[in-house]
Amino acid sequence: MTALLAGVGSLALGIILLVFSWDQFVNLLRGGIPIMLILGGALAAYLGYEEMKEKSESKSLDTETSDLKNEVESLREKVKELESEKSGTGKSEE
Repeated sequence: MTALLAGVGSLALGIILLVFSWDQFVNLLRGGIPIMLILGGALAAYLGYEEMKEKSESKSLDTETSDLKNEVESLREKVKELESEKSGTGKSEE
């Protein structure tokens, strides 16, 4: 209940002070908005750069993954060939 009363009191006091110091508030906005735009633009550019970097890393990982899958398949074929050769030699020895 005290938080509600404090919030309503702060709201009322803020509105009253805003009315009496409107010129200063406008000056603050005129100085603050360009700074916020600069910082927001810098943040957006940084996040875009990181996203592009992440996509390129993802593509390289996909390529590496497909290369590894191909290598595994070729090794499986070699193992099957060796097993068939071994089983073929094993039968002839019996």
